[in-house]
Amino acid sequence: MTAEISPQQLIVWRILQRAQVEITRSLEIALLSKHDLAPAAYDVLSQLFESPGRRLRMNDLADRVLLSRSGLTRLIDRLQREGLVEREACASDARGLYAVLTTAGEERLSEATPTYMRAVRGRFLGLLDDEELRQCAAMLAKLFP
Repeated sequence: MTAEISPQQLIVWRILQRAQVEITRSLEIALLSKHDLAPAAYDVLSQLFESPGRRLRMNDLADRVLLSRSGLTRLIDRLQREGLVEREACASDARGLYAVLTTAGEERLSEATPTYMRAVRGRFLGLLDDEELRQCAAMLAKLFP
């Protein structure tokens, strides 16, 4: 059995795919060229910054970012080599590890955040008026409750 997609549905799907690729590409160009930071690394540093104690268990961090567990492990390895994060053992679970934001990581995040915000605003949020933003938020909340 094949599921039919109407021409209008296919147009919307392709626009959504293109928007995601274009926005991500803009973020990647801006963050890498100005801060030597990939969007995924920015996301990890941001998630850690927003967490209590600037730390998250690796499993919880993997759930919050758009990376596989092995992809996150490789990224944390790189960020640790750069001194932006540290790993700490979990006292309550010998197998558990925390990723912890370092002072250097917080500084790099602080430097990169205006660039990130400009790119998001320039390729997406700044192109929509208040009503369109409300509609977009409602649609996305329906898709991802």
